[in-house]
Amino acid sequence: MANALLSIQILPSTPGGESVIPYVDRAIEIIKASGVPYRVAPLETTMEGELSHLLAVVQEMNDAMTAMGCASVISQIKVYYNPQSGASMGRLLEKYPDGQ
Repeated sequence: MANALLSIQILPSTPGGESVIPYVDRAIEIIKASGVPYRVAPLETTMEGELSHLLAVVQEMNDAMTAMGCASVISQIKVYYNPQSGASMGRLLEKYPDGQ
């Protein structure tokens, strides 16, 4: 059972002021490859899993941004941590499964 939800908005400082879209796409690829359940939303992506693993995914995302030429990266994260009862996107979205 997952013990955390982590939402991230990644804001890379792109080389030459390029569009951030290819960089965000790369960050989402990293999340997908991690194997954790996730949900992409307009302003952030939420992942579900063990807190230590989710933080490692964030580290990998930041490393990828600098490897792609970004001088710096801002990663705004929100964490819901519940080691006793667990954390579930499905449980928190029961009333609003379609986001409405």
